[in-house]
Amino acid sequence: MTQVWTAPGVFETNLTSLGAKRQGKVRDMYDLGDCLLLIASDRISAFDVVLPEGIPGKGYVLTQLSKFWFERLWQEGGLVPHHLRTMNPEEFPVSCQPYKDLLAGRSMVVEKADPLPVECIVRGYLSGSAWKEYKSQGTVCEQPLPKGLRESDKFPDPLFTPSTKATKGHDENISYQKMCAMIGEELAEQVKNASILIYQRAAALAEQRGIIIADTKFEFGLHRETKKLLVIDELLTPDSSRFWPKDQYEAGKSQPSFDKQYVRDYLDSIGWDHNPPPPHLPEDVVKQTSAKYREALERFV
Repeated sequence: MTQVWTAPGVFETNLTSLGAKRQGKVRDMYDLGDCLLLIASDRISAFDVVLPEGIPGKGYVLTQLSKFWFERLWQEGGLVPHHLRTMNPEEFPVSCQPYKDLLAGRSMVVEKADPLPVECIVRGYLSGSAWKEYKSQGTVCEQPLPKGLRESDKFPDPLFTPSTKATKGHDENISYQKMCAMIGEELAEQVKNASILIYQRAAALAEQRGIIIADTKFEFGLHRETKKLLVIDELLTPDSSRFWPKDQYEAGKSQPSFDKQYVRDYLDSIGWDHNPPPPHLPEDVVKQTSAKYREALERFV
């Protein structure tokens, strides 16, 4: 695979002929009429705050890993549809053709969907915020768990733990019952089952490549016209997942990882309170994070 990594800093777009840009934490979005253009920048967020520095090549990694999963996981069938139309710039609408070199490798054209107001997290191992909650309360997202579990222990079965999608401030873990109240029981059950099935397929494939997917986050939406459920946004990337090297896994402690946990750990080590304004990342943290993302891609693709 040939990859030209971006220069250090934040990859941004300003494609004025495509109209107004909507900007998320990581992605730039352009409305193309009957579809959307999503572009992965090199921005990075931690604790729901966008950091001042970008991570070179990060947008390319997110896009290519999503492409890998969309292509591989849906080969077997049996999954709810996803929103991806194409990642090939030659197949993008005519309005995008002047920018195809810029867009290559880090963009996708997708179906329009109305996002559900929840993020769908599946946890295979006890880590991160789940470990913090378990230590203090013996639960994960209000689900009681057996006593005596250790950090990074594997669950007998994956846990589905939804969270809010905060437009301001931080996302918050919620119970499955609260999710049902927000979107309805039937849709909540469909989303839960779809999330667990995608995770199980991905985890099995990742283990063949020496990677443990400790947990991951999915997003779903309803197709703008048909109202059918779609998997949207990115899929199983270092931004949305915890990737651990299988040969180094040892329960009872935190694990080395190929994701942005390295950045989170640095920010916690300097005592940042997770509220704006965020601190700057040192050059060595930026370089190490870029290398970890790149290794995650090379392990899979």
